[in-house]
Amino acid sequence: MLYLILKAVISGVIIAIVSETAKRWPGAGALIASLPLISILGMIWLWRDTGDPARMEAHVGATFWYVLPSLPMFLLMPALMKRGVPFWAALGAGCVVTIALYLGMTAVGPRFGLKL
Repeated sequence: MLYLILKAVISGVIIAIVSETAKRWPGAGALIASLPLISILGMIWLWRDTGDPARMEAHVGATFWYVLPSLPMFLLMPALMKRGVPFWAALGAGCVVTIALYLGMTAVGPRFGLKL
């Protein structure tokens, strides 16, 4: 039971961070929300908190562009694990690659007119 409560509290904290961040910085909120479940819950909370279509449009649009650099992690991790790399090392490598790609998206995206 304690584990279920802990999961609920952690999930609630993540959702609150997404919603509060997105109110101030839609792109940063999108970055945090780039996991689909978190994205959906973050959008629900942002809409509930602001009801602002422009802010929602900016948040959802930026979320789409931040999902793209996260996708290679889902190819890298299984490839590494298939070659015997332990889970935590594969996860760490996937996170490092994802962070590098997020930074690249943040640096390059605005040059192509993306508002992140």
